[in-house]
Amino acid sequence: MNKIRDLLYIDQIHRRNIRGRGINVAVVDTGIYPHNDLRKSIIYFHDFVNKKNMPYDDNSHGTHVSGIIAGNGAMSRGMYRGMAPDAGIIALKVLNSSGCEDARTIIKGLEWIMDNYSLYNIRIVNISIGTEASSCDDELSSLIKAVDSLWDMGITVITSAGNNGPEYHTITTPGISRKVITVGTSDIMIHTDTSGKKHITYSSKGPTLCDVQKPDIIAPGNNIVSCFTKQGGYTSKSGTSMSTPIVSGAAALVMSYNPSISNNEFKELLCRSADDAGLDRYTQGCGRLNVSKLLLLC
Repeated sequence: MNKIRDLLYIDQIHRRNIRGRGINVAVVDTGIYPHNDLRKSIIYFHDFVNKKNMPYDDNSHGTHVSGIIAGNGAMSRGMYRGMAPDAGIIALKVLNSSGCEDARTIIKGLEWIMDNYSLYNIRIVNISIGTEASSCDDELSSLIKAVDSLWDMGITVITSAGNNGPEYHTITTPGISRKVITVGTSDIMIHTDTSGKKHITYSSKGPTLCDVQKPDIIAPGNNIVSCFTKQGGYTSKSGTSMSTPIVSGAAALVMSYNPSISNNEFKELLCRSADDAGLDRYTQGCGRLNVSKLLLLC
């Protein structure tokens, strides 16, 4: 996270005591490890895969995402502090140890949010998950209906664009939703697999197969350092999965600063405050996230 803080002026924002307090984010992912940086942030954990009661993450993806949103940086003296370190995390494990998804399990997690968002004060849902869209008819899927229903309830749903670029028409589901905020990145992303081999991927580009303009915004996504599944540990990951919680963290900052802001208002201000990255609409959306300008509009 330290590589993006200077760019987005996050340290200055935190010194103004804008830190996401009172805002809870549901992270729909692989779970959460009770890392020292996250212990105070974990409000609730629900396991839809293995039905365990205590927080855990047998993959590390969800822990990394949660750290980007709300890690307090305690084990790194603040170097790897998250975007909104006072925000709360509702961790919903819907992916297995391989990070693979079953749409039915994801939908169960989203339905749980519909039933419990008021009880747990969930304002934001982070979905760093994506499956390849095959036709325009995918907009009619149960998954899209679920995220759209959450949006209609006033919840800010933020999801990844996917890593299937650089070709156009490659936005993944549920990022193809017309309502939710879909996050891409302008970064060329480098991944290292378990054998040490490096792979290069690119952010998915719009439009969707129904010709909807996506993504909505871009944010950093390459070599983002955040919490790992061991005490005091950190690791670097790349992908629009990492870009997405940066925007979710920005949403938590904005909503703690102005609690009355709606999801539709936030989406509009996010676009108005973005910096032009000099890319086309289907690559950058409205542009690159600028948190300082975003807060000025609130």
